[in-house]
Amino acid sequence: MDDHILQMRSITKTFPGVKALEDVNLTVRRGEIHAICGENGAGKSTLMKVLSGVYPTGSYDGEIFFDGRPVTFNGIRDSEHVGIVIIHQELALVPYLSIAENIFLGNERRGRGGLIDWNRANAEAGELLRSVGLDENPVTPVGQLGVGKQQLVEIAKALSKDVRLLILDEPTAALNDTDSAHLLGLLRRLRDRGITCIMISHKLNEITAISDNVTVIRDGRTVETLSLHAGEVTQERIIRGMVGRDLESYYPERESHPGEEVLRVEDWTVWHPTQDRKVVDSAAFTVRAGEVVGIAGLMGAGRTELAMSVFGRAYGRNISGRMFLHGREIRPRNVAEAIEAGIAYATEDRKHYGLNLIEDIRRNVSAAALGKLASKGFVNGNEEVKVAEGYRRDMNIKAPSVTSVVGKLSGGNQQKVVLSKWLYTDPEVLILDEPTRGIDVGAKYEIYTIVNRLVAAGKAVLVISSELPELLGICDRIYTLSAGRITGEVPVAQATQENLMELMTKEKEQAA
Repeated sequence: MDDHILQMRSITKTFPGVKALEDVNLTVRRGEIHAICGENGAGKSTLMKVLSGVYPTGSYDGEIFFDGRPVTFNGIRDSEHVGIVIIHQELALVPYLSIAENIFLGNERRGRGGLIDWNRANAEAGELLRSVGLDENPVTPVGQLGVGKQQLVEIAKALSKDVRLLILDEPTAALNDTDSAHLLGLLRRLRDRGITCIMISHKLNEITAISDNVTVIRDGRTVETLSLHAGEVTQERIIRGMVGRDLESYYPERESHPGEEVLRVEDWTVWHPTQDRKVVDSAAFTVRAGEVVGIAGLMGAGRTELAMSVFGRAYGRNISGRMFLHGREIRPRNVAEAIEAGIAYATEDRKHYGLNLIEDIRRNVSAAALGKLASKGFVNGNEEVKVAEGYRRDMNIKAPSVTSVVGKLSGGNQQKVVLSKWLYTDPEVLILDEPTRGIDVGAKYEIYTIVNRLVAAGKAVLVISSELPELLGICDRIYTLSAGRITGEVPVAQATQENLMELMTKEKEQAA
């Protein structure tokens, strides 16, 4: 039997005005974990959509061989029929249906008379959940599960289809460290069962820890395939292949010269919108001009809730405490008043809350500050284009023009549009919530460079991140948050991942 389960030869895929893939080759061995790396927009997801039939045969050039035989797929059902299943970054689950209903959706377990046999469905779903290490009742609505558990439900759904080649697109992008480790352990067990996995990921530490081989794609072309067992896979080698150069440091150097205090928050308390509990408890912090301040905390610590409540009470109820900007107390009652006061907030979820994905770059950039472009109720379209074009150039947004639809851009370029939108409001304080989530190492470096430019211009920047190395690499000071309370403030020169984690895991009673 051929040692290769998959061969994709000379795959070329063209969209109007853009060649997304050009002569790409991919060979995957049976029973391995094969990683695909590349910058945002390199063509990774496009290649997997070709393989899974999302882009059907005839819409691209090249050949696909599965199990040694040429195959043609006219849709996802065709690829699933031979055992190829793809799990996209945006999970395809229906939150109001049960786990069992989601697992067998479109593949229902039927009994006599064609009716669904719920006893059989729930029993088989229970077995599948146990096989992925998920201890949940199959009748539980999926919407009640966390993202990590939903990811496992997707894998259980794939196993129900007798999967032989499992494709995972950024499987750990939205997971915390514990859920990520659990998922990677499951992939190893699937490999031991003979299931081949292809994983797209920007987390190079995970790739080097789990992969057997790594294929690097740059600008729609295959650069090289590296073997872990031959000692070829290192983070530095992958980065060089992805960006076409060495990144001498993951974080650009910056001299820190903090100025006067810009933002001060005192005794800030926020209650959950619907539950009788505090999500932020008497928090206090400051940010100075020309300074990057980090907030570190585990999932559920209240980081995003703190940021959103400061940003015009966009989250929570019964919010109390005081907020000062340049020493003057401000009380923004809504987002519009927060923007007017000089506060901007780039959300962690750019697709749902940060951008209008069906609009173009021009409209997204101007959205938060239309008043600067309007006269007598009309927006000056020419000036809007001029402003957006300036940001496209200065932020290095890779798009043909400012009329390009934002939803078609890569994650890194979408994030640059989000930053452009908030920079156009000319804020005194910029809050960045997970600013580099789901983007590649090259785009991350560009985002860090933009942050450095902002603080060099005297802006105050507050960064929330789940990645401690990121906070250590770009911040001047780091606050730690646990159970809604500030548990520590550490200058970056004295901060380590270990002492930050110790502060992040303090019990509420200790934090008081």
